Amino acid sequence: MTNEVGDAQPAGGEYPAVDLRMDVPHAARVYDYLIGGKTNFEADRAAAEASVQAWPALPISMRTTRDFMERVVRRLAEQYGVRQFLDIGTGIPKSPNVHEIAQAIAPQARVAYVDNDPIVLTHARALMSSTEQGATCYIDADLRDPKSIIDNPRLREVLDFSQPVALSLIAIAHFVLDSDDPQGIVRGFMDALAPGSFLALTVFTGDTDPVGVGGVSREYNARGIPLQVRNKSETEAFFEGLELLEPGVTLVHHWRPDADAAPIRDRDIAMYGGVAIKR
Repeated sequence: MTNEVGDAQPAGGEYPAVDLRMDVPHAARVYDYLIGGKTNFEADRAAAEASVQAWPALPISMRTTRDFMERVVRRLAEQYGVRQFLDIGTGIPKSPNVHEIAQAIAPQARVAYVDNDPIVLTHARALMSSTEQGATCYIDADLRDPKSIIDNPRLREVLDFSQPVALSLIAIAHFVLDSDDPQGIVRGFMDALAPGSFLALTVFTGDTDPVGVGGVSREYNARGIPLQVRNKSETEAFFEGLELLEPGVTLVHHWRPDADAAPIRDRDIAMYGGVAIKR
C-alpha cells in the first residue's frame, strides 16, 4: 500500500499546462544527463557536453554528490534516528529517492519534497509513493521563499515541526545567488525547525580546480542558468550557529565514505558537503 498526502496540485484544481521549453537547456535536465538519467533533451545534452569539455571531471563530481545524498539520508536514519526529511531542490526523481532510502530503514519515515521546477512537477507522482506506515508529499514552492514552504498546509500534514526534521539542500545552493542571501534563507528554515534537527547541504566550489570549474560556470551562465561558485569559508557560513558532525565541511567523497568506496581524486570533485545538528 502507499500513503500519499496531497496530489501535487493546488487546492483550486490542476496546474496549467507546463511549457517544458525543450529547446533551451534546463538545470535539472542537465544534471539528469550528467548522472546518467534519461529525462533530458538535445539542448540539455549540448549544455552538459560543453560543460564537460570545460571540465571533464564534472560527471564524476555530480555522481559523487548524489552518492553523498544517499549516504547522508541512510546514516541520519540509521545512526541518528531521523524519521522526518524535508528535501528542497528535489530535481528529477531518480531511484533511490530520499523516501526510498529512509523508509527502507524506517518504514514510518515521512518525507516532504519541494521544488518549483515545471520539469520536476511533471514527474512528481514518482515522489508520492510511500510505505503504509510513512508518508510523502510534493510541494511546488520556491526555496527563496521559506515562509511559503514552512507554512504550507500540505507539508504540515506530513511533517511535524515540533519534532526533529532533516533539511536536505543537495546540489541547489549554487543556483541561489548572493543577492538573494542564501545563508539567510537557510537560517530561516533552521529557525523554524525543532532542536535536534539537521541540515545537510552541498555547495559547488572551484577550490579544487579553479580553471576547470570556472569554465563550467561560464557555460551554465552563458546558457541562461545562473550559477555561483563558492569557496570553503563561504560554505561553512551556511552552518553558522549549528554543530557540524564529523568530519565537518569537506569534499563530498570524504564525508563518511562507505568502506568499499572506490578511490576518487580530490581534483575531480567540485562540491563541498556537510551535515550539522541544531542544538
